[in-house]
Amino acid sequence: MSGERANGGGRANGGDRANSAPSPLDAAANGVRNAPRQHGGRLTTSTGARLADTDHSLKAGPRGPILLADHHLREKITHFDHERIPERVVHARGAAAHGVFIANGAAERLCRADFLRRHVQTPVFVRFSTVLGSRGSADTARDTRGFAVKFYTRQGNYDLVGNNIPVFFIQDGIKFPDVIHAGKPHPDREIPQAQSAHDTFWDFVSLHTEAQHHTIWNMSDRGLPRSYRMMEGFGVHTFRMVDDSGNTSLVKFHWKPLLGVHGMTWEEAQLLAGADPDFHRRDLADAIDAGNFPAWDLGVQVMPDSEDEMFEGIDLLDPTKLVPEELCPVKVIGTLTLTANPTNYFAETEQVAFHVGQLVPGIDVTNDPLLQVRLFSYVDTQLTRLGGPNYNQLPINRPNAPVDDLLRDGMHQQNVHTGLAPYLPNSLDGGCPFRVAEDAVIDVPQQLPASRRVRANPVSFADHHSQAGLFFRSLTPVERDHVIAAYTFELGHCHDVEVRRRQVEQLALIDTQLAAAVAAGLGLSMPEDAPDSLDSDAVSPALSMIAGEWPTTGRTVGVLAGDDGAGLRDALAALHTAGLRPLLIAPIAGTLAGEQVDRSYAAAVSAELDAVLICWPAPPAPDARPSLDAKADGSAGSTDPRVRTLLEQAWRHAKPIAALPEASTVLDDVGIDPAGVGVLVGDSTTAASGLSELLARHRVWERFEPASR
Repeated sequence: MSGERANGGGRANGGDRANSAPSPLDAAANGVRNAPRQHGGRLTTSTGARLADTDHSLKAGPRGPILLADHHLREKITHFDHERIPERVVHARGAAAHGVFIANGAAERLCRADFLRRHVQTPVFVRFSTVLGSRGSADTARDTRGFAVKFYTRQGNYDLVGNNIPVFFIQDGIKFPDVIHAGKPHPDREIPQAQSAHDTFWDFVSLHTEAQHHTIWNMSDRGLPRSYRMMEGFGVHTFRMVDDSGNTSLVKFHWKPLLGVHGMTWEEAQLLAGADPDFHRRDLADAIDAGNFPAWDLGVQVMPDSEDEMFEGIDLLDPTKLVPEELCPVKVIGTLTLTANPTNYFAETEQVAFHVGQLVPGIDVTNDPLLQVRLFSYVDTQLTRLGGPNYNQLPINRPNAPVDDLLRDGMHQQNVHTGLAPYLPNSLDGGCPFRVAEDAVIDVPQQLPASRRVRANPVSFADHHSQAGLFFRSLTPVERDHVIAAYTFELGHCHDVEVRRRQVEQLALIDTQLAAAVAAGLGLSMPEDAPDSLDSDAVSPALSMIAGEWPTTGRTVGVLAGDDGAGLRDALAALHTAGLRPLLIAPIAGTLAGEQVDRSYAAAVSAELDAVLICWPAPPAPDARPSLDAKADGSAGSTDPRVRTLLEQAWRHAKPIAALPEASTVLDDVGIDPAGVGVLVGDSTTAASGLSELLARHRVWERFEPASR
């Protein structure tokens, strides 16, 4: 990294680095990009003039009018008035982190990009987001999530801008304003916020049927991720890779979380929207601060770059289609690890500017009509949001690679350019900068077919239902129950009966079991022309979230306690040893056993926990009265009513529950069978190991009998 990229503060590593060049990973490790920092030394104006007073305006006498000559007042107020830039139209609510991507070399034969060479380490900045809601909306709304990664490679910045769903609502980018306008709040009342459970969204989806595949993913538990750390990511589009010899392949990108793909229940999402609307960003930041660094494997599905750009009958230019992993396995090419939180939300998370056209040698776009429109739209958006064409000079967007672009002037120009000739060709600056073919961005030559100018999609884009049916059939019974419940809830919030009926007709073309269940929940009849059955019985197990076992490091266990007995201290130690994160819950805030209490009974909510460990009998606390706490229902019992509510929710949300022997009476009082599925009683070591084993499968779904088969 060049000297101008240094941010200082490099940590010692095997010797004195005071006079050495900083590592390109320092920025990721420290969570900042190169920028002047304010250290709180002397208060000054924006141009460095020191100030003696910032508490009083300059007035004509103590009671007189304020004077126009008060430059500091005008500068301070003007800057305050302009602190807020326009929020993103979509993906407004986001959270981000710095990290590093390390390639394993598996892509070297596919792609000439330097950052994919074996053992190459590349700093990254990753932003997660919701799509529909404003910056003030809740993290846990049912929605698509953005998963955007900026690689600061030695060959320039590369942006992989994707979602947590591998397909999109539309096939052509010209429809993007339509789908977003339909999903956003109704224009008359500006409600509902950050949700799709309303007439305009379902009116559009039921009429524009290519949206059906994405929508069924959104109605699944994929629309309610447990955490950004446990969320899969996809590049959505098909891209072209070019190797060192000029050979090409078509690829789809996948991010596979090392913690597995997990979701929330609908009730949990609702509870957290009220109790902690910042849950996802808090979860991400807390995990990184605790050293539980989230990680994902980056993989690619590799397909021949055939003339028709098809694979196994699937049109690779159709962004509403996926390629099942059983037909084309995902090849892991490297690992991303997030290691540092942003230093300043606005400077980094808010000002980061992604663009699907920011490519490096070896990666090129295809003619996917949604991708093609995005190539225009992203630049246009940044010009509006960030005030001009120089947004890539902002510290968070600035590349590690040297820049000599001949772009000049414009709003917020931060560079002091030298030379006389910002044009090519020139002789006055010695012909610089020189154009070189070596290691340059590649525009892959393609033969364009003889054609006519048309506004149309290819015939291969016409199937809007079969892959949606594949998705539903591939889910486990409990996941199918959740999809049915989601459709029923969302359509139940549509006032127009015709919209409901029309969407049920679409569901009947996807899966008759799904359509019948939703129709019954809405009080509608199945369409008269609905097929008796759908022919295909094909499934893709990779589409289900409930499969296998996953690492449990950093999973949150609520520890219910009320005294500092040895049982509590042993329990906390055992959980730490198992790699789990205890969240201490006590009757009141303060300290317990020398540990800071994380939640009082009044503040605790089951939805933020992955499991519960009961360490004491939890009798009603003095403040457990209905007049003081809405959760304290005043019902008879030997257990504090807020603890009872928390445990009932944990049971209903299929979470593992453990109790020390001296606290097992709480289970009886709440009505939880100590021998029930996913419930265990034992000493601290037994409880910690048992919870870790249960959490490897995320939840205890077998606790309940699903309605679907």
